[in-house]
Amino acid sequence: MAKIEKFEDLEIWNKSREICIDIEHLFETTNLGKRYSLKDQMDRSSGSIMDNIAEGFERNGNREFINFLSFSKGSCGELKSQLYRSLDKKLISQNEFENVSLKVELVKNKIGAFMKYLNNCEMKGLKFNNNKQ
Repeated sequence: MAKIEKFEDLEIWNKSREICIDIEHLFETTNLGKRYSLKDQMDRSSGSIMDNIAEGFERNGNREFINFLSFSKGSCGELKSQLYRSLDKKLISQNEFENVSLKVELVKNKIGAFMKYLNNCEMKGLKFNNNKQ
C-alpha cells in the first residue's frame, strides 16, 4: 500500500472530486442549473463530501478523521436524495441519475470501509505519535 502523506493521495477524496465535477457538468448541461435552491444544495452536499475528507485528514488523529468521514458519508446520502429529487422533477435523465448515483454509492461504501479500517488500526494518528518532528 502506498504511503498516504496528504489528503490528495486518498482515493476517496479523488473520487469525491470527480463527483463534484460530474455535478457541475449537470448544472451546465441540464435544467438543474436553472433551479437555484436545488442546485445550491447539491453543490454544497457534493463539496461537503470531499471537504470533510480533507479536513478530517488534516486533524492528524483517527478518531477525529472517522468523525469527519461520517459527515462525508452522510453527505453522500444527502446528495443521492437530491439526485432522486432532480430525477423526479425531470431535471436530469435516468442515465444521468444512474451515472452519478453509482459513483456516490461507490464513494459511500469506500468511506465506510475506510472508517472500519481506521477503527481497527493500531496507529491512532500523527498527533499521538511519540516521535513527532
